[in-house]
Amino acid sequence: MIVRITALVAAITIMTTPALAEPTALLHAAGSLRAALTEVARDFEAAGLGKVQAKFGASGLLKDEIAGGAKAEVFASANMEHPQALASAKRSGPVVLFARNRLCALARPGLDVTPASLLQRMLDPQVKLGTSTPKADPSGDYAWDVFRKADKINAGAFAVLEKKALQLTGGPTSPPAPQGRSVYGELIAQGAADIFLTYCTNAIAAQRENPAQLVVQLPDTLAVGADYGLTVLDGASAAAYQFALFIVSAEGQRTLAKHGFAAPALPQQ
Repeated sequence: MIVRITALVAAITIMTTPALAEPTALLHAAGSLRAALTEVARDFEAAGLGKVQAKFGASGLLKDEIAGGAKAEVFASANMEHPQALASAKRSGPVVLFARNRLCALARPGLDVTPASLLQRMLDPQVKLGTSTPKADPSGDYAWDVFRKADKINAGAFAVLEKKALQLTGGPTSPPAPQGRSVYGELIAQGAADIFLTYCTNAIAAQRENPAQLVVQLPDTLAVGADYGLTVLDGASAAAYQFALFIVSAEGQRTLAKHGFAAPALPQQ
C-alpha cells in the first residue's frame, strides 16, 4: 500500500531506541540518486545522526538482490513498483513518494534535434538510440512508455523504436559507470549512441561534463514522468528509519531539489 509520508513518521515512533540499534543505515538506491543521496547522507552524518553505507544501481536489480536476501535497510527506487513489490511480499513497510523526475533526451554535439523533431530523429535509421534496460532499470521502462506514446502519433513507431533501441545501461551485464563520470555522457562521447533517453537529472549532469552535448526536452505528446518510491525494510535499525525520515525532511528535500528532482515533501514558500 502506498501511503503518505506521515505513515513513515508514525512507523519511526514505534521503533526501539537508537541506543539499541545498529549505528549504520544500509541504503540501496537508484543510480540516478547517487549525487543527491550522497549529499543527503553527508548532511545526515554531519548532523551526528548516524552513518550511511550506500549501494547504487539499477532499481530492478537492487530489488531482486533484496528479495534474494541481500542485507538492506532503506530502499530508494526510481519507480514505485519495485518497493511496492517488497511491501506486498511483507518484506518492508509503507512506500512513500519522495521525489519525482522526468525523461529527457541527451544528444551528441551537432545533431540537428529539437523537441519538435525528436521523434523523427529517433525513428531515423541512421541515428543510434540508446536506452537503459527495461525491467532491470525503470529508466528503460520509462523509455518504452515514450515508445508507446510515439505509436499513438505515428502508427508503427513502437515496433521500430523497440527494435532499434540499444539497451546500453542498467542491465545485469552492462559495464559499470566510470568513476565520478556520467555513463550517459561517456556513451554519447564514445559514439555508442547519438540520442540517449534518460532522466533529465542524468542528462543535465552529463552536459555539465560534456558542454557540447545537447539536452532535449520531450514534447508534451511524448513526455513521461518518474515517481520515486522509498521504503524501509523489515528488521531495519533505528538509524535506518532516522535516515529515511531525513530524506523526506525539509533539509533532505531541499538537497533533492538542488539536484534537479521535484521534491513533493518540500514545504512551499
